[in-house]
Amino acid sequence: MPADAPVLEPEVLEETRTRLSPRWKVLLLNDDVSTFDFVIQLLVTLFHKDHAEAARLTHEIHRTGSALITVTNRERAELYVEQVRSLARPRGFPLTATIEPE
Repeated sequence: MPADAPVLEPEVLEETRTRLSPRWKVLLLNDDVSTFDFVIQLLVTLFHKDHAEAARLTHEIHRTGSALITVTNRERAELYVEQVRSLARPRGFPLTATIEPE
């Protein structure tokens, strides 16, 4: 056996998996002050819903107390919550959005 024989290392296979960030649900909550017109307009402008979908969601919020508006990453969901508050409060509306994990 030669003394200069190369030492062979076993081959190591590494597996890389891409993890998707957890998804978060954005919900709008019912209140007794915010108008249907304001909520519909908010859904159209902020969440890019068409008018019919915005009206349907607004009625669902009114009837059941809340509605799922969108599912997105946590950072965007938190931004939506802040944007809803920032748009509603100056107009005197207590409209509230909340997030929860999907």
